[in-house]
Amino acid sequence: MAPETVRDGQAALIEAITEAVHDGDDRTVRRLLTRFAEVATIADLYALRDALIHGERPACTPQQPA
Repeated sequence: MAPETVRDGQAALIEAITEAVHDGDDRTVRRLLTRFAEVATIADLYALRDALIHGERPACTPQQPA
């Protein structure tokens, strides 16, 4: 799934969540929130993959003594 598709999926899910909240359908809200979390995780995986491919690493901080 391409990043653009993920963003489109997130927008559609947010719209559906908003509608379910407005309708007071708690079961649907929970189901859609779970799906939104899955889609968001996929988006994060693309960002991680891109960072690894391009060799970008976050600065490492020295470990604090115990």
